[in-house]
Amino acid sequence: MAKEYQYHSNIWLEEPEPSNPFAAKACFCSGYDVHNDVIPNAGWFEYLLLLFKGEQPKKQDTALLEKLAMVLANPGPREASVRAAMNAGVAQTNHSSALMAALAVGAGQYGGAQELSICITLWQECQFDITRWQERLLNPSNDERADIWLPMEHAPGFDPNGEQTPTPILQSLELLAGLAPANGALAWLKANRQALELHVGYPLAMSGLAAAALVDLGMDEDQGSMLYLMLRLPGAAVHALEQKQVGWKNFPFYGPAIELEKDAFPESKDRKGEHK
Repeated sequence: MAKEYQYHSNIWLEEPEPSNPFAAKACFCSGYDVHNDVIPNAGWFEYLLLLFKGEQPKKQDTALLEKLAMVLANPGPREASVRAAMNAGVAQTNHSSALMAALAVGAGQYGGAQELSICITLWQECQFDITRWQERLLNPSNDERADIWLPMEHAPGFDPNGEQTPTPILQSLELLAGLAPANGALAWLKANRQALELHVGYPLAMSGLAAAALVDLGMDEDQGSMLYLMLRLPGAAVHALEQKQVGWKNFPFYGPAIELEKDAFPESKDRKGEHK
Protein backbone atom coordinates (compact mmCIF):
# COMPACT_ATOMS: atom_id res chain seq x y z
CA MET A 1 0.00 0.00 0.00
CA ALA A 2 1.30 3.41 -0.96
CA LYS A 3 2.22 5.69 1.90
CA GLU A 4 -0.37 8.42 2.47
CA TYR A 5 0.92 11.83 1.42
CA GLN A 6 1.15 14.34 4.26
CA TYR A 7 1.25 18.10 3.81
CA HIS A 8 2.09 20.65 6.49
CA SER A 9 0.17 23.88 7.12
CA ASN A 10 -0.53 25.79 10.29
CA ILE A 11 -3.51 27.40 8.56
CA TRP A 12 -5.39 24.60 6.89
CA LEU A 13 -6.18 20.96 7.58
CA GLU A 14 -8.11 18.62 5.30
CA GLU A 15 -9.51 15.16 5.81
CA PRO A 16 -9.69 13.31 2.47
CA GLU A 17 -12.70 11.51 1.11
CA PRO A 18 -12.24 7.75 1.56
CA SER A 19 -13.01 7.14 -2.11
CA ASN A 20 -10.89 10.00 -3.48
CA PRO A 21 -7.66 11.15 -1.81
CA PHE A 22 -7.62 14.25 -4.05
CA ALA A 23 -10.92 15.57 -2.65
CA ALA A 24 -11.49 16.90 0.85
CA LYS A 25 -14.18 15.45 3.08
CA ALA A 26 -13.70 18.09 5.77
CA CYS A 27 -11.71 21.36 5.93
CA PHE A 28 -10.45 23.13 9.03
CA CYS A 29 -9.12 26.69 9.16
CA SER A 30 -7.00 27.22 12.27
CA GLY A 31 -9.02 24.51 13.96
CA TYR A 32 -12.47 25.77 12.88
CA ASP A 33 -14.65 23.49 10.75
CA VAL A 34 -15.07 25.55 7.59
CA HIS A 35 -18.16 23.99 6.03
CA ASN A 36 -19.99 22.99 9.21
CA ASP A 37 -19.19 26.02 11.36
CA VAL A 38 -17.49 28.97 9.68
CA ILE A 39 -19.48 29.29 6.45
CA PRO A 40 -22.94 28.81 8.04
CA ASN A 41 -22.26 31.17 10.95
CA ALA A 42 -19.61 33.72 9.99
CA GLY A 43 -19.46 36.60 7.54
CA TRP A 44 -16.96 37.07 4.73
CA PHE A 45 -14.75 39.49 6.66
CA GLU A 46 -14.72 37.30 9.75
CA TYR A 47 -13.53 34.44 7.56
CA LEU A 48 -10.93 36.64 5.88
CA LEU A 49 -9.49 37.70 9.24
CA LEU A 50 -9.52 34.09 10.43
CA LEU A 51 -7.51 33.09 7.35
CA PHE A 52 -4.96 35.87 7.79
CA LYS A 53 -4.64 35.94 11.57
CA GLY A 54 -5.52 32.40 12.62
CA GLU A 55 -7.96 33.34 15.35
CA GLN A 56 -11.59 34.33 15.69
CA PRO A 57 -11.73 38.09 15.10
CA LYS A 58 -13.27 40.72 17.31
CA LYS A 59 -16.44 42.39 16.02
CA GLN A 60 -14.61 45.72 16.00
CA ASP A 61 -11.94 44.32 13.68
CA THR A 62 -14.54 42.80 11.36
CA ALA A 63 -16.40 46.10 11.06
CA LEU A 64 -13.16 47.98 10.40
CA LEU A 65 -12.02 45.56 7.70
CA GLU A 66 -15.40 45.65 5.98
CA LYS A 67 -15.38 49.44 5.73
CA LEU A 68 -11.72 49.48 4.67
CA ALA A 69 -12.60 47.01 1.91
CA MET A 70 -15.35 49.34 0.73
CA VAL A 71 -13.01 52.33 0.80
CA LEU A 72 -10.44 50.45 -1.31
CA ALA A 73 -12.85 48.55 -3.57
CA ASN A 74 -12.68 50.99 -6.48
CA PRO A 75 -9.72 53.39 -6.61
CA GLY A 76 -11.30 54.85 -9.76
CA PRO A 77 -10.16 55.29 -13.37
CA ARG A 78 -7.53 57.90 -12.49
CA GLU A 79 -5.60 55.38 -10.39
CA ALA A 80 -2.73 53.61 -12.14
CA SER A 81 -3.66 49.98 -11.39
CA VAL A 82 -7.25 50.53 -12.54
CA ARG A 83 -5.98 52.23 -15.69
CA ALA A 84 -3.81 49.20 -16.40
CA ALA A 85 -6.85 46.93 -16.15
CA MET A 86 -8.84 49.30 -18.36
CA ASN A 87 -6.14 49.14 -21.03
CA ALA A 88 -6.33 45.36 -20.93
CA GLY A 89 -10.11 45.53 -21.17
CA VAL A 90 -10.21 47.90 -24.12
CA ALA A 91 -7.68 45.67 -25.88
CA GLN A 92 -10.21 42.82 -25.65
CA THR A 93 -7.74 40.59 -23.83
CA ASN A 94 -8.77 37.87 -21.40
CA HIS A 95 -9.99 38.67 -17.91
CA SER A 96 -6.96 37.25 -16.12
CA SER A 97 -4.71 39.63 -18.07
CA ALA A 98 -6.72 42.61 -16.85
CA LEU A 99 -6.44 41.53 -13.24
CA MET A 100 -2.75 40.69 -13.57
CA ALA A 101 -2.12 44.12 -15.09
CA ALA A 102 -3.85 45.75 -12.13
CA LEU A 103 -1.83 43.67 -9.67
CA ALA A 104 1.47 44.40 -11.41
CA VAL A 105 0.96 48.16 -11.57
CA GLY A 106 -0.67 48.26 -8.14
CA ALA A 107 2.33 46.58 -6.52
CA GLY A 108 4.63 49.57 -6.82
CA GLN A 109 5.93 52.44 -4.72
CA TYR A 110 3.57 55.21 -5.90
CA GLY A 111 0.33 54.44 -4.13
CA GLY A 112 0.89 50.70 -4.49
CA ALA A 113 1.45 47.74 -2.20
CA GLN A 114 5.19 48.30 -1.82
CA GLU A 115 4.58 51.82 -0.56
CA LEU A 116 1.99 50.47 1.87
CA SER A 117 4.48 47.84 3.05
CA ILE A 118 7.04 50.54 3.79
CA CYS A 119 4.38 52.51 5.69
CA ILE A 120 3.56 49.53 7.90
CA THR A 121 7.27 49.00 8.56
CA LEU A 122 7.51 52.65 9.62
CA TRP A 123 4.57 52.15 11.97
CA GLN A 124 6.45 49.26 13.58
CA GLU A 125 9.50 51.49 14.02
CA CYS A 126 8.03 54.90 14.86
CA GLN A 127 4.85 53.91 16.72
CA PHE A 128 3.30 57.18 18.00
CA ASP A 129 6.45 59.32 18.10
CA ILE A 130 5.73 62.26 15.80
CA THR A 131 9.33 63.48 15.89
CA ARG A 132 10.52 60.09 14.71
CA TRP A 133 7.84 60.04 12.03
CA GLN A 134 8.90 63.44 10.72
CA GLU A 135 12.49 62.28 10.51
CA ARG A 136 11.78 58.92 8.89
CA LEU A 137 9.20 60.12 6.36
CA LEU A 138 11.85 62.30 4.75
CA ASN A 139 14.47 59.53 4.94
CA PRO A 140 12.67 56.21 4.51
CA SER A 141 15.08 53.30 4.44
CA ASN A 142 14.80 50.71 1.71
CA ASP A 143 16.20 47.34 2.64
CA GLU A 144 14.96 45.68 -0.53
CA ARG A 145 17.32 44.70 -3.34
CA ALA A 146 18.07 47.68 -5.54
CA ASP A 147 17.36 45.72 -8.70
CA ILE A 148 13.75 45.26 -7.52
CA TRP A 149 12.89 48.45 -5.66
CA LEU A 150 14.66 51.75 -6.09
CA PRO A 151 14.89 54.11 -3.11
CA MET A 152 11.68 55.96 -2.31
CA GLU A 153 11.54 59.40 -3.90
CA HIS A 154 8.74 60.74 -1.70
CA ALA A 155 7.42 60.38 1.82
CA PRO A 156 5.63 57.00 1.89
CA GLY A 157 1.91 57.24 2.52
CA PHE A 158 1.65 60.77 1.10
CA ASP A 159 0.84 61.98 -2.41
CA PRO A 160 3.78 63.83 -4.00
CA ASN A 161 1.50 65.17 -6.75
CA GLY A 162 -1.19 66.52 -4.44
CA GLU A 163 -1.76 69.95 -2.96
CA GLN A 164 -4.57 69.24 -0.52
CA THR A 165 -6.06 66.13 1.03
CA PRO A 166 -8.82 64.72 -1.20
CA THR A 167 -12.28 64.77 0.34
CA PRO A 168 -12.80 60.97 0.12
CA ILE A 169 -9.60 60.40 2.11
CA LEU A 170 -10.74 62.83 4.81
CA GLN A 171 -14.16 61.18 4.91
CA SER A 172 -12.62 57.70 5.06
CA LEU A 173 -10.17 58.68 7.80
CA GLU A 174 -13.03 60.04 9.89
CA LEU A 175 -15.11 56.90 9.39
CA LEU A 176 -12.35 54.34 9.92
CA ALA A 177 -10.92 56.12 12.96
CA GLY A 178 -14.37 55.90 14.53
CA LEU A 179 -14.33 52.12 14.13
CA ALA A 180 -10.76 51.58 15.32
CA PRO A 181 -9.31 51.57 18.85
CA ALA A 182 -9.19 55.01 20.45
CA ASN A 183 -5.47 54.58 21.12
CA GLY A 184 -4.63 53.06 17.74
CA ALA A 185 -2.87 54.08 14.54
CA LEU A 186 -5.92 55.59 12.82
CA ALA A 187 -6.78 57.76 15.81
CA TRP A 188 -3.18 58.97 15.99
CA LEU A 189 -3.08 59.64 12.25
CA LYS A 190 -6.30 61.62 12.45
CA ALA A 191 -4.88 63.77 15.26
CA ASN A 192 -1.49 64.31 13.57
CA ARG A 193 -2.35 64.30 9.85
CA GLN A 194 -2.05 68.03 9.33
CA ALA A 195 1.27 68.27 11.15
CA LEU A 196 2.70 65.43 9.04
CA GLU A 197 1.35 66.91 5.82
CA LEU A 198 2.88 70.27 6.65
CA HIS A 199 6.20 68.61 7.36
CA VAL A 200 6.44 66.59 4.14
CA GLY A 201 4.82 69.26 1.96
CA TYR A 202 1.99 67.24 0.44
CA PRO A 203 -1.20 65.48 1.53
CA LEU A 204 -2.03 62.08 2.94
CA ALA A 205 -2.55 59.37 0.32
CA MET A 206 -4.82 56.34 0.38
CA SER A 207 -1.79 54.11 0.93
CA GLY A 208 -1.01 55.94 4.17
CA LEU A 209 -4.60 55.70 5.37
CA ALA A 210 -4.85 52.01 4.50
CA ALA A 211 -1.56 51.26 6.24
CA ALA A 212 -2.81 52.77 9.49
CA ALA A 213 -6.04 50.76 9.26
CA LEU A 214 -4.14 47.53 8.62
CA VAL A 215 -1.86 48.25 11.58
CA ASP A 216 -4.95 48.59 13.76
CA LEU A 217 -6.07 45.22 12.40
CA GLY A 218 -2.80 43.68 13.55
CA MET A 219 -1.40 43.03 10.07
CA ASP A 220 2.31 43.01 9.33
CA GLU A 221 3.78 44.43 6.13
CA ASP A 222 3.38 41.19 4.17
CA GLN A 223 -0.19 40.52 5.24
CA GLY A 224 -1.09 44.17 4.64
CA SER A 225 0.38 44.18 1.14
CA MET A 226 -1.56 41.06 0.16
CA LEU A 227 -4.84 42.45 1.45
CA TYR A 228 -4.23 45.84 -0.19
CA LEU A 229 -3.69 44.17 -3.56
CA MET A 230 -6.77 41.97 -3.17
CA LEU A 231 -9.18 44.59 -1.90
CA ARG A 232 -8.56 46.96 -4.82
CA LEU A 233 -9.33 44.37 -7.50
CA PRO A 234 -13.14 44.86 -7.72
CA GLY A 235 -12.75 48.32 -9.22
CA ALA A 236 -10.11 47.12 -11.66
CA ALA A 237 -12.42 44.30 -12.73
CA VAL A 238 -15.54 46.36 -13.36
CA HIS A 239 -13.69 49.14 -15.20
CA ALA A 240 -11.95 46.57 -17.40
CA LEU A 241 -15.30 44.98 -18.23
CA GLU A 242 -16.80 48.37 -19.01
CA GLN A 243 -13.97 49.31 -21.35
CA LYS A 244 -14.27 45.99 -23.14
CA GLN A 245 -17.83 46.98 -24.03
CA VAL A 246 -17.37 50.66 -24.93
CA GLY A 247 -14.22 50.26 -27.05
CA TRP A 248 -11.09 52.31 -27.59
CA LYS A 249 -12.82 55.27 -29.27
CA ASN A 250 -14.51 56.10 -25.98
CA PHE A 251 -11.54 55.39 -23.74
CA PRO A 252 -11.53 58.15 -21.08
CA PHE A 253 -9.12 61.08 -20.88
CA TYR A 254 -7.13 60.63 -24.09
CA GLY A 255 -9.79 61.63 -26.65
CA PRO A 256 -8.74 65.31 -26.91
CA ALA A 257 -5.10 64.29 -27.27
CA ILE A 258 -6.00 62.12 -30.25
CA GLU A 259 -7.81 65.03 -31.90
CA LEU A 260 -4.81 67.30 -31.38
CA GLU A 261 -2.48 64.71 -32.83
CA LYS A 262 -4.76 64.27 -35.84
CA ASP A 263 -4.92 68.01 -36.49
CA ALA A 264 -1.16 68.37 -36.21
CA PHE A 265 -0.48 66.54 -39.45
CA PRO A 266 -1.54 67.65 -42.97
CA GLU A 267 -3.91 65.42 -44.83
CA SER A 268 -2.18 62.81 -46.94
CA LYS A 269 -2.42 62.99 -50.70
CA ASP A 270 -2.86 60.26 -53.25
CA ARG A 271 -0.70 59.89 -56.34
CA LYS A 272 -2.76 62.41 -58.31
CA GLY A 273 -2.17 65.11 -55.71
CA GLU A 274 -5.72 65.01 -54.41
CA HIS A 275 -6.50 64.95 -50.73
CA LYS A 276 -7.77 61.64 -49.43
